[in-house]
Amino acid sequence: MCQYDGMKRTTITLPDDLSDLVDSEARRRQMSVSDVIRTFIIEGLAGIAKKPREIPFAGLFHDPGMITGVSMDEVLKQHWVDDLDRDQGKRALEGAELIE
Repeated sequence: MCQYDGMKRTTITLPDDLSDLVDSEARRRQMSVSDVIRTFIIEGLAGIAKKPREIPFAGLFHDPGMITGVSMDEVLKQHWVDDLDRDQGKRALEGAELIE
């Protein structure tokens, strides 16, 4: 919940669909509608994010053998050259069998 020493009451008019979205977000965050709107204003105008939004499924599993974008170039260097050489050798053999 946001805490401020001095506050000014302001009335805003929202379209029904936007009001429904704000209500839904307030329930999701378990905050008041006023707190949600203040948070959005702070984040939007001041560029201040209180904390990053949590991704509920992040970190559910860890696979040490998983290829990531960071290591992809190295993996391609190691395996594609061998695969291409092997495939070209197979084609050469298949071509030689057709000629005979």
